[in-house]
Formats: sequence, C-alpha cells, structure tokens
Amino acid sequence: MTNLITAEGLRKIQDEFDYLWRVERPKVVQGVSDAAAEGDRSENAEYIYGKKRLREIDHKLKQLGGRLKVLKIAPKPPVNPKHVCFGCWVSYEDEEQNQYCYQLGGPDEFDVKQGIISIDSPVGQALLHKQVDDEVTIKRPGGSLVVYITEISVERR
Repeated sequence: MTNLITAEGLRKIQDEFDYLWRVERPKVVQGVSDAAAEGDRSENAEYIYGKKRLREIDHKLKQLGGRLKVLKIAPKPPVNPKHVCFGCWVSYEDEEQNQYCYQLGGPDEFDVKQGIISIDSPVGQALLHKQVDDEVTIKRPGGSLVVYITEISVERR
C-alpha cells in the first residue's frame, strides 16, 4: 500500500482522528460511566452499546494513528503536467465516448463519489505515467476497458 497522501487528505485524516479522540470518545466514555452507575450492567442497553461503540472508536483511532505515523505528503504535481502523476486530475473517455475524470490520490483518501481514486487501484495503475492521447487498457474483473486520455491537469475541469 502506498504511503503517499495529498496535504488535504492528510488534514482530513488528522481531523477525523482529533474528533474521535477529543469529542466522540470522551462523550462515549461519559455515557458508559453514567450507564454503569445505574447498577446491573448485564441488561443495561446503554452500557452494552456504549462499550461496543468505545471498542469501535478505539479500533478506528488505532488504525488512523498507525497510518498517520507512516503517511507522507506527496509533492504537488507540476502546474502543467505532461504525464499522469500523483495528485493530478485525469480526464479520459472510453470507446463509447463516455467521459470520466478522476484525481489520483493515496489509498487512504480515495472517494469515487468525490472523484478521487487510489494510485494503487487498477485504474490508477493503468493511468499512471501516461500522456494525453495515450490509449490505456484498464483490466477489470468484468473484462478490459480501453480508454483514451483527453486531459491531465492540477485542477478538476
């Protein structure tokens, strides 16, 4: 797994870690403490749910903390990239003229709905280092897809 991330991606992960540690976890700990003070814990739904939620938060904090230790902010792509690189936006179309536009990011920040795909994904790997007008074959479980790169930029268009 690639340990590169954009500065914005790192900020989002740090913000999530901080929120869980400073806001969510203390709130849940207080709820568990209040529920425990009510007596019998074996049938106390608030206590049982709170302990479960606390385990989930602690697991997520451990996961995020581990990633934060190894992540490195990738250099910004050049202003006018000639090749597809980490952090740039790539527009391409398939043989049916369907248009796509994605930013190549790290595996910790991929969000297809926001247009960010992982550099480690099959699509990211196929596009990496290619140029405008290159024909690219993307290998997918349902079969290969041939696409043509139409634009490479540092901003979404």
